[in-house]
Amino acid sequence: MSFETIAIEIDPRGVATLTLDREDKHNSLSAKMIGELTEAAQALGADDAVRVVVLTGAGKSFCAGGDLGWMQDQMAADPETRFVEARKLAEMLKALNEMPKPLIGRVQGQAFGGGIGICAVCDIAIAVDHAKFGLTETRLGLIPATIGPYVLARLGEAMARRIFMNAKVFDAGEATTLGVVARAVPADDLDAAIEAEVTPYLACAPGAVAAAKALARRLGPPITDEIIDDTIRALVACWEGPEAKEGIGAFFEKRTPSWKA
Repeated sequence: MSFETIAIEIDPRGVATLTLDREDKHNSLSAKMIGELTEAAQALGADDAVRVVVLTGAGKSFCAGGDLGWMQDQMAADPETRFVEARKLAEMLKALNEMPKPLIGRVQGQAFGGGIGICAVCDIAIAVDHAKFGLTETRLGLIPATIGPYVLARLGEAMARRIFMNAKVFDAGEATTLGVVARAVPADDLDAAIEAEVTPYLACAPGAVAAAKALARRLGPPITDEIIDDTIRALVACWEGPEAKEGIGAFFEKRTPSWKA
């Protein structure tokens, strides 16, 4: 497999490392990366030689959320195009969430917006203890809609409501308390912590692992196509509203939005 925005390496044990590889853009989610991650999730899920997938980022950031160019394109798009593009992000998250292989998040740096969505679709995520996190969409007049079902499934409503609306940036300790990640460790200990999560799977029957993951998903909160489409419609409605125009405009113009006290 050859990609422009991600990289894949598979070791002799069948452990695949899937790396978000836009270091200069803080691994933000462009349309290209969204498509390539969807393709990679499907390919790794179908590869019998792959036993475990570790998802990480290149450089200092895990994933800084939506790419600025992608956001500008959405500003100029019509509602139908916005729906289609948001659906592509939803399909990427769904492909990662339902991949029939254990997915372990190696969160080596900051995760904002869609980066938290990616943490939420991992079966377990472990972060470095200096990482920062945030669902910052409401600062722009938007909502964390497309990632919402996965964040709520991971955190539960009570924990999600602590961070879902206020756009605050929080540290790895709070991310652990909330359930965004399972643990936070010093950077020098991250690889050992990931290996400790990988190793047990190599002693398990791959088919049973896949079946157990699918069962957990069926027993958990439903994330149906209807729910996904509803979140996308809610996001498109925000894009059409005056707050998004003001918030995103202020962001690109490097000024304070009208509502900030």
